[in-house]
Amino acid sequence: MASTAAPTAAVPTLDPPLEQIRRLAVELRLLLPGVRVGEARETTKEFNAETFWRRLHGAAENVSREATTLTEVFSRVPLPSPQETQRFCEQIHTAIKEIITVYYSLPKDQGITLRKLVRNATLDIIDGMAQLVDVLFITPAQSLENSDLISYNSVWAACQQVPRIPKDNKAAALSMLTKNVDFVKDAHEEMEQAVEECDPYCGLLNDTEDNSDNNGDEENDGLGYPNNRDLYWSEEDQELIIPCLALVRASKACLKKIRISVAENGKKDQVAQLDDIVDISDEISPSVDDLALSIYPPMCHLTVRINSAKLVSVLKKALEITKASHVTPQPEDSWIPLLINAVDHCMNRIKELTQNELELNWIQEVPLGGHHVADEMLRP
Repeated sequence: MASTAAPTAAVPTLDPPLEQIRRLAVELRLLLPGVRVGEARETTKEFNAETFWRRLHGAAENVSREATTLTEVFSRVPLPSPQETQRFCEQIHTAIKEIITVYYSLPKDQGITLRKLVRNATLDIIDGMAQLVDVLFITPAQSLENSDLISYNSVWAACQQVPRIPKDNKAAALSMLTKNVDFVKDAHEEMEQAVEECDPYCGLLNDTEDNSDNNGDEENDGLGYPNNRDLYWSEEDQELIIPCLALVRASKACLKKIRISVAENGKKDQVAQLDDIVDISDEISPSVDDLALSIYPPMCHLTVRINSAKLVSVLKKALEITKASHVTPQPEDSWIPLLINAVDHCMNRIKELTQNELELNWIQEVPLGGHHVADEMLRP
């Protein structure tokens, strides 16, 4: 009796190496949205900080090793076989998913600020790996140039940043506050430089020579600057800039004092209060930027007034939250009332200088990005 041979299982055909890594880059980027919004995994196990940081460091080192291996095999000829490429891609996937898993193991009660820093580091690693794979796919083997090396070096740079992440929520809060201080300091210095040079655009748009033949005696206004209101400040503009600069200086002082209070009095176990302080402080720098941009010509005094009021609102809220928290043990003797008075003084002066324009453009309420500047804040 004739024997029936068992059917042979079909062996799946693998894509060519370059197609596999192209798909790997796409798959890596598809992980990014989930990590941005992902929540901490629920667990009954007690959180062990030492174990978490050891796992996170190990996961980052593993990603770095896999990135090096992938670069080596795809930077020479011949390229690896489809089977070898599949194995390399699987190893990359495993390494990336491991660091994501470690991030998800950090519970919210360790602090939202700390989780944001770990999340951002995780996102940087994933995106850096995707950039590396993109370069290896696009650039032929053995032809990597310095520009290519720079573009994909980000994955190793991101992995090297992991050991530098603050290890608790207080340290994370101080890190964020320090960044905000630096942002506001930079904005203030740029504003001061523009004012000192009497050149809002640092000479980039200087049309004095172009207009010299046409303007004649009207070339310069009473202040000695070209009579072009789109490029230069009027006398009224310059007067308004003075309290605006003072308000930005007060913003910098507020952030510095908040940072000092957190450093001296902040408690690691008061994670919610530290998160609240950081959340409101994060709004100060964007509000300063809005005010700084609005002082450039052609200046609309009403816009300057509105942006100033918005910044004052954020500053007062930040000071009140700080005052009510554990980082201000003696609020009645604190520096907070002095700063509130300084902020109010700046705002009152801005109101005085913009009152004429406000009366011409009277409004009851101005929407600003989902928030509203109350009518009372615009009144003198």
